[in-house]
Amino acid sequence: MLAKKLRKPLCIALAVTALNAKTSAQGFLKADNQRIVNEKGENILLRGIGLGGWMLQEGYMLHINKEGQQHLIKAKIESIIGAEKTNEFYDAWLANHTSKADIDSLKKWGFNSVRLPMHYNLFTLPIDQEKTPGENTWLAKGFALTDSLLAWCKANQMYLILDLHAAPGGQGNDLNIADRDGSKPSLWESEANQQKMIALWKKLADRYKNEPWIGGYDIINEPNWGFDDLANDKNGTKEQHNVPLKKLMQDITKAIREVDQKHIVIIEGNGWGNNYNGILPTWDNNMVLSFHKYWNYNDVNSVKHILDARSKYNVPVWIGETGENSNVWYTEAIRLMESQNIGWAWWPLKKIGNNNPEEIKSNPDYDKLVNYINGNGAKPDATEAYNGLMKLAKATKAGNTVVHTDVIDAMFRQPFASTAVPFKTHSISGGNAVNAVEYDLGRNGFAYFDKDTADYHVSKGSRGGNRGRSFRNDGVDIFKDSADAKNYYVGSTEAGEWLQYTIDVSKPGNYSVLINIMSATDKGNVTLNIDGKNTSENTKIPASSSWQSVDLGKVNLAKGKHTLRLIINEGGFNLKDLQFDLKK
Repeated sequence: MLAKKLRKPLCIALAVTALNAKTSAQGFLKADNQRIVNEKGENILLRGIGLGGWMLQEGYMLHINKEGQQHLIKAKIESIIGAEKTNEFYDAWLANHTSKADIDSLKKWGFNSVRLPMHYNLFTLPIDQEKTPGENTWLAKGFALTDSLLAWCKANQMYLILDLHAAPGGQGNDLNIADRDGSKPSLWESEANQQKMIALWKKLADRYKNEPWIGGYDIINEPNWGFDDLANDKNGTKEQHNVPLKKLMQDITKAIREVDQKHIVIIEGNGWGNNYNGILPTWDNNMVLSFHKYWNYNDVNSVKHILDARSKYNVPVWIGETGENSNVWYTEAIRLMESQNIGWAWWPLKKIGNNNPEEIKSNPDYDKLVNYINGNGAKPDATEAYNGLMKLAKATKAGNTVVHTDVIDAMFRQPFASTAVPFKTHSISGGNAVNAVEYDLGRNGFAYFDKDTADYHVSKGSRGGNRGRSFRNDGVDIFKDSADAKNYYVGSTEAGEWLQYTIDVSKPGNYSVLINIMSATDKGNVTLNIDGKNTSENTKIPASSSWQSVDLGKVNLAKGKHTLRLIINEGGFNLKDLQFDLKK
């Protein structure tokens, strides 16, 4: 994966497209002109997520930013703890990372499909390890993992889309996404690799040909190769012909159709999935075009090339991969895509990081290993490294991850509802503190207001969003407290921004409201608004090198719920919490 675009909201019937409860009535998905439909002819809007990091690790998901291909990470680990313990870690990783509990959660949250990024080496040997050239040794592990995942999806009436993420030899010059070894022939430089890929897809299609909950075959993820001018266009973004890519996809389609005439075949363009020059029109009557969308604006113009392709070639389209941004971007993107009847698959479900539904928690021993691999620390001993890796494998398991409700809310509620809802219950009875980072859930401008909300660097050339990249994934800048790793604060405050909190007062009375702040200057200035009325205005924030309380005055709070907004007239300070002291 390359760690990588509103019209009026879609009508409710489309926005909440439901899956039929019975497998027999649901049937196979198929392409119907420009729509994906089930066998009853009902429009199916895919709302999916990719299981990135499970069968194929990418370095950035593990906080490894140096030599991030899986085979290099594995080799580095093996050099410290040995082959046996390395295999033990990878077995634990595969066993824990994705389970039925994960798929059950996805269904509960609102997803109706799963995209499985597969590494070919879990299904067959690399060509240089085959005893007889041209033969294919089939490995049980990959098929068994896929069978289990399919069973969990079927139990939840969710579609499973198979995605070959790491093809034999590697399909591009972005090495990490396909675990490519640049010292060996790529997919495009080796006929043997291509034949192995064709054989693998035929094997998969034959195995799953009668499974209606297989949504389709995404036959090659993000090819990125300059066929015409490799030296100057190594990732194929300017490629005009794409002859080898088209031929390989046609050969794979032919092999699939020899054993399976029912399932959708999904194809991707060059240049990380978006360059279809020379590839279209399609060559199969049950085909879908996949595009990938990252870090650009979320207006109709940003998906015009997708809509144009759908219309010109009368073929369904799908955003097979998107994400890696802020909640604001997620809400915008989903509202845009669903308004155009474009299904989507988010990326990824979980990693070390907060901008996905689940976050894998790191640990000190693993951090030592990462620092060493990244060239920023001493080599850990074998015991430390092994313990850190096994703790990390355990941390990937459902129930051990941090579930980011703000991300889920941004994907499923906020695209179609502007109302704010409480992040958590803030019960006020005197002597209470409300953490500043626990402001309401909702869109920018409704639950909070921040001036720098998302990363649009593909469109405007500069990154943005949550500068602290901690705790939550909104535009609000949230930082981890260096003195207490369990605490967080709001920082990088700017004039005009505000935060909203829903509080529930159980003891009515007169309260003093204080804010806990730290400021490098004395220029900060805030206003407190409760239930639409300013109760204090233009309270100055003094300079301080440590946390201190600033009194915003007394307010009379009746029993029940109240909406409080802290309005930042002049920023530049950090905010830790709001305190409510009941006065007698």
